[in-house]
Amino acid sequence: MLRLTRAATASANGGDGKQGRSGASMSHYSVFSLARNALRGPEAWTPAWRDPEPKSFYDVIIVGAGGHGLATAYYLAKEHGITNVAVLEKGWLGGGNVGRNTTIVRSNYLLEGNAHFYEWSLKLWENLSHDLNYNVMFSQRGVLNLAHSDPQMDAFRRRGNAMRLNGIDAVLLDRDGVRDMVPDLNIDNARFPIYGGLLQPRGGTARHDAVAWGLARGADSRGVDIIQNCEVTGIRREGGRVTGVETTRGFIGARKIGLAVAGNTSRLAEMAGLRLPIESHLLQAFVSEALKPVINTVVTYGAHHLYISQSDKGSLVFGGDLDGYNSYAQRGNLPLVEDVVTAGLSLFPHLSRVKLLRHWGGVMDMSMDGSPIIGKLPIEGLYLNAGWCYGGFKATPGSGWVFAYTIANDRPHALNQALSLERFATGAVLDEKGAGPVPGYH
Repeated sequence: MLRLTRAATASANGGDGKQGRSGASMSHYSVFSLARNALRGPEAWTPAWRDPEPKSFYDVIIVGAGGHGLATAYYLAKEHGITNVAVLEKGWLGGGNVGRNTTIVRSNYLLEGNAHFYEWSLKLWENLSHDLNYNVMFSQRGVLNLAHSDPQMDAFRRRGNAMRLNGIDAVLLDRDGVRDMVPDLNIDNARFPIYGGLLQPRGGTARHDAVAWGLARGADSRGVDIIQNCEVTGIRREGGRVTGVETTRGFIGARKIGLAVAGNTSRLAEMAGLRLPIESHLLQAFVSEALKPVINTVVTYGAHHLYISQSDKGSLVFGGDLDGYNSYAQRGNLPLVEDVVTAGLSLFPHLSRVKLLRHWGGVMDMSMDGSPIIGKLPIEGLYLNAGWCYGGFKATPGSGWVFAYTIANDRPHALNQALSLERFATGAVLDEKGAGPVPGYH
């Protein structure tokens, strides 16, 4: 499977070609095209997407070639037939948060405004590899949230019942059920006693790089221009509507502009004269050396905030809290490293001698209620996809799907109706944790 994914970073010459509207061809990946091109040598493979020069004008410009920006462009072309689209990226494709996360996918939400949206996204995940003809390595190994008190078990019962009423899978496990599922978990001598847990069996993980590559390949094949090393430096407006963007490669005109830039959202919004209810915070993630299988699901630890899983290569992938201060830096501090490792060892003390291979940081766009903002902005032709806090990766296909609908139809879909910016004016916030209007607490 790993070889198939690596081979999929380039387009297979000699596959069953599909023609995009712009004339870009996409070969069909299969075991047969892989075998055929393996015999021909590396020169038989052609790039999976083009590296075009920007045109002077597009119907839609998406700023940000991360998961959400690429998914938006893909669904604009696939679902709405809008192919005169450019995705502008200041660095390289997938160099932001889509490649800097712990790859968890789930839809275990309590509130109606979030639950249906994330469940739709999970359903898209379940068919994404087939839809893209690209292996995103989506593994439905389950997501287990641990409970550490009777009140927390009551809260999980409430959430689980709400999930099931919304048609989302949920299983409440007692202490013995958790032990059977994760036998290496420190249950008997844990720092915070484990009373049980809430399991979503359909949750799991995906390969973050493969998601970005697959969406880029799919969008490019339908005529979308993905323009890397093209930083947006200004948003031009005339008569109350946007007309295009200033970039390091010159002015590019557009009828509509969608912002999908995660932690840099406030910077881009300021270029349009807007101030948003979002703060940028740093979140670190970690990877250990490769091990034999020890964790066969995703485990989250709310008492000390840890989430951990094991990748197909054997590395433990885990993360924890924000670093606690506002930052645009993609790097973190040692105290948080120590805090996350301590939390991990309190659950799995037998991992104390495992070596930490690397860690990195992503810039989180933290909203005031912990839920995303997907919708129109007060300036005509300008749209926002932001405020993802910890949960941006799991929403990648669903976010792109509803954002594409919103841009194409100039109105939100029912799935993102409750996620508009206006909720902060009306008071209809979606605060899953009940943490209040403090972005860093979500």
